[in-house]
Amino acid sequence: MQQHHHDFWNFRGSFKIAKVVDIGTQMSLVRRANGRFLVLDSYDIDDADRTSLLALTEGGRLVDAIINVHPFHTIHCTAMAKLLPDARLIGTARHRDEVSELEWERGVIEDPAAQAEFAEDLEFSVPDGLDFVPDDKSVHTASVLVRHRASRIVHVDDTIMVLAPPSLIEAVLPEPRMRFHPALGKALKNEAGAADAYANWARRIAAEWADTPLVCAAHTAARELPPGGWSEEILEALEKVEKVLDKHRAEHG
Repeated sequence: MQQHHHDFWNFRGSFKIAKVVDIGTQMSLVRRANGRFLVLDSYDIDDADRTSLLALTEGGRLVDAIINVHPFHTIHCTAMAKLLPDARLIGTARHRDEVSELEWERGVIEDPAAQAEFAEDLEFSVPDGLDFVPDDKSVHTASVLVRHRASRIVHVDDTIMVLAPPSLIEAVLPEPRMRFHPALGKALKNEAGAADAYANWARRIAAEWADTPLVCAAHTAARELPPGGWSEEILEALEKVEKVLDKHRAEHG
């Protein structure tokens, strides 16, 4: 567990593909303005982190809800529901379908109506121009981004990644950079204007969340940002995918 602000904690753990390649995963805990807590995402945390989380939240009694924000991150939902049985369980429509044995809230977090309940503490953003759950289930590009108002920290799964430079060039390029998911081209809707919608969304969060001091990204890392770093790196990431967007524009308009 890493505490990045007096009201924000990030838990980073192991997630292995084919039980070999560890791409990591994450979960965050945020304190609300009323002193209670929200959990962002689900992860079957180890004993030490479990003890810390329960100590912070009076045995879990102060956790109002577990909010799962990536439609394809479903494996650990059952573990968190068991750990925090009194917390409301909120997810995407796919969470309700894939882990249907759990008692999910009726509202889904990709819906602005469900987000509005937490507006005092959290800001949400869903990328425009993407299929939230594409036909190709290997494409995990879209998710609901969350920004905690008190700390201004962004919690994001897959949509934005933090890429560290290879060790051989670390001395030359020591800092990691934010990048958009490499499967972006496969996630864009097959319709006119999708590429422009995505680009406009990226510019919008670059401006609206400009004072973000840190981003917690699944599978990669937490990245502390210099002043202005969020906007600079989001626009840089957008420039890096311009060829992907241009290809889509050429094919679909």
